[in-house]
Amino acid sequence: MTHAERSSAAIALPVDLDEAAHRCLVAGFDGATTVPDTLKRLIDRGLGGVILFTRNVRDAGQVRRLTDELRALRPDLLVAIDNEGGDIGHLVKAGAPDVPGSYALGVVDDPALTARCADALAGHLATLGITASYAPVADLQHQPRNPIVRTRSFGADPELAARHLRAWITATDVRGIASCAKHFPGHGGTITDSHHGVAIDPRPYGELLVDLEPFRAAVAAGVPMLMSAHVVFPALDANRPATLSRRILGDLLRLDLGFDGVLVSDALEMKAIADEYGEAAGARIALAAGADQVIVAVPDLAVTLACRDAVLDALHARMLAEERVWEAAGRVRRLAERYATPRPVVAPWDADAGLEAARRAVRTRPLPPPVRGAHVLDLFPAPHPALNWGGEDLLTELRAIDPTATGTALNEEPADPAALADAIGGRSAPLVIATSDAVLHPWQARLRDTLVARRPGAILVDTGLPEGGTLCSYGRGRVNLRAVAEVLADA
Repeated sequence: MTHAERSSAAIALPVDLDEAAHRCLVAGFDGATTVPDTLKRLIDRGLGGVILFTRNVRDAGQVRRLTDELRALRPDLLVAIDNEGGDIGHLVKAGAPDVPGSYALGVVDDPALTARCADALAGHLATLGITASYAPVADLQHQPRNPIVRTRSFGADPELAARHLRAWITATDVRGIASCAKHFPGHGGTITDSHHGVAIDPRPYGELLVDLEPFRAAVAAGVPMLMSAHVVFPALDANRPATLSRRILGDLLRLDLGFDGVLVSDALEMKAIADEYGEAAGARIALAAGADQVIVAVPDLAVTLACRDAVLDALHARMLAEERVWEAAGRVRRLAERYATPRPVVAPWDADAGLEAARRAVRTRPLPPPVRGAHVLDLFPAPHPALNWGGEDLLTELRAIDPTATGTALNEEPADPAALADAIGGRSAPLVIATSDAVLHPWQARLRDTLVARRPGAILVDTGLPEGGTLCSYGRGRVNLRAVAEVLADA
């Protein structure tokens, strides 16, 4: 027994209240083939859910064995994962269906196709025994320098986003998987990633209302979960981020939007919470403010135990109302009754839906003439630490179609940009330069512009949001890049 476990054992709460408090927690953990003993004890005491990451995934069979073992410990345990599609690839090794991110789906604007993509993702989860998906993203992407939403969003139009949220939520629910619209009340108006610091959306109240519309649509579609944003909205609550704000979670979400499902926090170890409040205090404040579950995604279970103990201490000291915990645990229990048990039979899904969507997105703009034997310079940012990257690059996808293609893929600034520009600029082969959100990564723009000055006929490809390139994939998922490669090689 750890020190934290010993200290919590001294807190004499009734067994049923202790279990209710544990239902309000979602824990990450390390390991792909065994369940840590500490996690087993948390599950035995009523842990509401676990969240899987790439670290928990080796192959499909292993994931199913792991989820079966978790559920054998407690049948009503929710097993969740971030499963947005696109270039967030926690389940690549488990054979996840290739679908583009939400922005490309919004560009195509075919809700039936979005539903087919969501169905493929949900069907795959069902085969793995994963019962909850922290997707889709309901944020509107309307701040050009937003560093975290971007192609994870369906776009900037609230009506368009609403259409696709309804399609995604409905298709996921048909599979018996719980979906989760995020990040309430919207992360698309910030210029800070809340993983790295305090994110603030300074817009006045009237401008924030448009961001609520996709969430209203999600609630009307029956979404069983919403996830809160670690974002400060001075027009709504000048003192606390949404995750910790009773005004936002209680008055706005529960009363105004009428949501009565499970409200789950974004991960508490994100610096917007951890650096300003600490994870443990964040857990206590979030539950008091109206969250039903708090996520502690880090694999270090000592952090989860500290959050758990803070909640138990607050209950014991009457700083956290028992009624609030009973209410939250009741919502989690109802969610588990509906979704925790995987369906015994999983119908096939459309494995081609993702590539169809990616192709249609690319072809919404005028296409350049095909080039064979091109030299490709693919520039993109380093992988986000919380959003796994499956290893995709444009050169690999192009060479699968055109083996005569050559090139380089870089996710950081080269040590000698001038030497690289000289080497590439002197080649006779057609030149393709791909960048990903160069507005946020100036090294990409500098290298691109240097080469364009020498090779004005180069084909420019945007693999993030559109930035004036000849081609745009609207995302860096494998099928996004494959669709661009097909255009370049005339395949």
